[in-house]
Amino acid sequence: MAMLDSSIVNVALPRIGAEFGASVSGLQWILDGYLLALASLILVAGSLGDRYGRRRVFVIGVVWFGVASALCGLAMSTEMLVVTRILQGIGGALLTPGSLAILQATFAHDDRARAIGTWSGLGGIAAAIGPLVGGLLVQAWSWRLGFLINPPLAVVCVLLAHRCVPESRDETVHGRPGILASVLGALGLAGITAALVEAPTRGVGSPLVWICALLGVAGLATFVRMQLRSADPLVPPRLFTDRTFTLANGLTFVVYAALGGVMMLLVLQLQVSLGYTPTAAGLAGLPITFVMLLLSGRSGALAQKIGPRAQLIAGPFLLAAGMLLMTRIGPGVSYLGTVFPAVLVFGLGLAAVVAPVTATVLAAAPDEHAGVASGVNNAIARAGGLLAIAVLPAVAGLTGESYSDPAELTAGWRMALVVCAGLAVVGGLLAFGVRNSVLQEEPAPMAGPDLSRCLHCAVDAPPTHTRN
Repeated sequence: MAMLDSSIVNVALPRIGAEFGASVSGLQWILDGYLLALASLILVAGSLGDRYGRRRVFVIGVVWFGVASALCGLAMSTEMLVVTRILQGIGGALLTPGSLAILQATFAHDDRARAIGTWSGLGGIAAAIGPLVGGLLVQAWSWRLGFLINPPLAVVCVLLAHRCVPESRDETVHGRPGILASVLGALGLAGITAALVEAPTRGVGSPLVWICALLGVAGLATFVRMQLRSADPLVPPRLFTDRTFTLANGLTFVVYAALGGVMMLLVLQLQVSLGYTPTAAGLAGLPITFVMLLLSGRSGALAQKIGPRAQLIAGPFLLAAGMLLMTRIGPGVSYLGTVFPAVLVFGLGLAAVVAPVTATVLAAAPDEHAGVASGVNNAIARAGGLLAIAVLPAVAGLTGESYSDPAELTAGWRMALVVCAGLAVVGGLLAFGVRNSVLQEEPAPMAGPDLSRCLHCAVDAPPTHTRN
């Protein structure tokens, strides 16, 4: 539901912009408002699940997301839609890490990579078919249907969660979750994002831009300082002493930054510069859907068998190749000769990297920190997309209402793709340092100070408490 909605919004942006008379910065805030809440709160959401029950927090998130989606569908202005998208992001933060942590806690160690591969594949399929579904809904009535479709899905999801999902929690966690730290992290990201989005319009010398930037840096610096000094940190710093955990999250950041930029601009380019209808723009991405459906689960299983490093290197390089092929997408080109090869290569790259990188991050962390590790990885992925959407339009020279001009949009589109391809290549280079045996290892617990210095301990982590 959450991933489907994200890509539905992308394809609906031209219609939203036309109805509300939104500028580029307005469209950026419609996307970044959601991502900001998601990235800022996903860490504390993972911690809440570990403490109070992963299924419980997941269900709360689903209900919240459904209600906020209804409010988005009723929005009457750009500003109102941004506010309701922020509320929607809070629901997304509560449900997203919980779903992964539930898999990590429920499945046996040897089955997790395949389960996570299936999760990633289905999530990727939802994201990939979002433009098609969004296009059909937009043409059937309005972009509002893209939001109003969510409440019925939320009801079904809650019923299935109570019927089929066991409750689990981390019995070793005590104390209160780091609400203050999460607020500081949110303010930090909000300040940085606001400065990046508003600088092209207001000017780099604007007092508001400088105030936002300074508040953002101060908030993030304080957040990091609190994590390093806290006895019960929201993000245990010891997680980052594992090189594979750190590198896999770095890869996640740059790859998802590249993906965020491409997915925002692709549907705009197809509709504005090539004259596609919303439905046709959605259909153009179907090869990505089919590739993810066919290969994501197999990709997770292959990584479990041979180690994830090869796919984590090849995947980003394939993504970069697909992005460079997309630079040929401009007014007058044919779908089969230009668009199809680009999205096909792009889909192969996604299928290669998404499941293995998620499984690698979770495998590199101890089982008792499943919720936190999932939250960290999701927060980093969303932060990457958040910053890309904030920065790329300015880098590509898209400001004001220039996105509605085919010539200006095409020039900006090509510049943005080169930048995104470079980010993907950086991700592939980071993967060379990933420990290839990480998916075959039994994770070491981090309960005491001595264990934090172990490279590997030949004991299982404490069993997760479950209740059927």
